[in-house]
Amino acid sequence: MPTDWGSDQTGSDQVFQLQEQVRQLKEAVVSHAVVDQAIGMIVALGRVTPDQGWIVLKEVSQHTNIKLRNVAEMILIWGRAGVMPPEIRAALDDCLDRHGPTQIPGAPPEAR
Repeated sequence: MPTDWGSDQTGSDQVFQLQEQVRQLKEAVVSHAVVDQAIGMIVALGRVTPDQGWIVLKEVSQHTNIKLRNVAEMILIWGRAGVMPPEIRAALDDCLDRHGPTQIPGAPPEAR
């Protein structure tokens, strides 16, 4: 029985493409969960609405030039360990000053 190698190659390519799409979708789901959790922390601790939390997260990412997912991960680490890079803390403070009623818990008091 002759084998059509071209169609086998196409089938292999399709399987590879589908596996890559599945990997990307799994990564997107995880990334979405991380971002949602970080927004939840911003909402709870910054006393802002979920829409404002999303805006704050985006602005922190833009102002620090750090990918949004990475900023979200740092905010989650901060929630668990109390550690946050100073540039993220400063940007988060600034954004919450513009969008929310309070400053980040644990931030040094402002000089008046």
